[in-house]
Amino acid sequence: MGKRVAICAVAQIKNEGDLWHARFQNMLLECFESVMQQTGVTFDMEKGIRNVVTCSDDVFDARTISNNGMTDVVGAHLRGEEKMAQESLNGLGYAMASILSGHDDAILFMGHMKESQGESRRMVSNLSFDPFYCRPLGLDNMNMNALQARAYGQRSGVQEEHLARIVVRSRKNAKKNPYARENEEIDEAKVMSSPLLADPLRELHYYPITDWAFGMLLCCEERAKEFSKNPVWITGFANCMDSYFPGDREYVSNFSLKKASERAYKMAGIKDPKKDIQIFELCDHAAYQLPMWAEGIGIVDEGKGGAWVDKGGMDKFHVNLSGGMLNGNPFLLGGAARAIECFYQLRGEAGDRQVDGVKKALAHGTYGAAGQHQAVVIMEA
Repeated sequence: MGKRVAICAVAQIKNEGDLWHARFQNMLLECFESVMQQTGVTFDMEKGIRNVVTCSDDVFDARTISNNGMTDVVGAHLRGEEKMAQESLNGLGYAMASILSGHDDAILFMGHMKESQGESRRMVSNLSFDPFYCRPLGLDNMNMNALQARAYGQRSGVQEEHLARIVVRSRKNAKKNPYARENEEIDEAKVMSSPLLADPLRELHYYPITDWAFGMLLCCEERAKEFSKNPVWITGFANCMDSYFPGDREYVSNFSLKKASERAYKMAGIKDPKKDIQIFELCDHAAYQLPMWAEGIGIVDEGKGGAWVDKGGMDKFHVNLSGGMLNGNPFLLGGAARAIECFYQLRGEAGDRQVDGVKKALAHGTYGAAGQHQAVVIMEA
């Protein structure tokens, strides 16, 4: 078995604010058919797909065991099917591990999320806190992010003007991405006057509710050319989880992202991400997270996020040319969206946002309140 895992094909639907006219099975079927058409892969038990990894969430789908409603549409009937009820980049890592371990040689990886179905994503994320101490206080991902944003701003010099610049840039970049959520172009003044959600986070500082689905075919190195003339390689993956209870964590330390990055860099042989990687796709649920995560992966000096934004660091390092999470991807699937953008860039298929000479790219995903759980994938052409 080789040491690399190939992504042979990707498929996605357009990110939309409310896909009221489609069930999640419809969303997945469009991606499924595209992957089949691109690769010619079958469900033959000898040479085809024997195992499928899916990504979904029970609470957002409003059903227990959310994957039981999608096994037929992703071809998992009478085959192995594993669900990642976690940030989607971990599903990519799980599929990678299944292949590198020799358990299988081709994995179909698919995910969906309809955030628009829930009455309140804040109520959903409140359920992730312990039921005795934190949940009754009303803690949720948004107000935890607000606490982190305040602390990070004080340490890094990131102010209102920086956040506004990040939001405006995100929407401008997204206009070049045909799969990005349609949002109006705005100026910095509009960002700075948008309503407060949880001080200091404003409405336009936070990613919008979005529906989306995707599919990928992963394969071992030896068989990759059976399904693609131009595969993209996964050469590094790692994740790390910080402490569960809010009082046990240091919110601006980037502890779990630093650990995940270090391990992924070691696996991929990355010595200096500033020199070795040409594309960075970061999962910025809120505007302040873009410079903060950039510090965590090692392309910004610690505590220098504000100065980095001032000096044009986002464009210099080609960060979130897709528009990023901030323009709109579902909470669970931001990491997969980042990896798909890296796939396009590495294949030279990113259209108007293409960067010349891309050889290596980093995709990042995060889950839990204030970046508790972090995952990093290194991809190569």
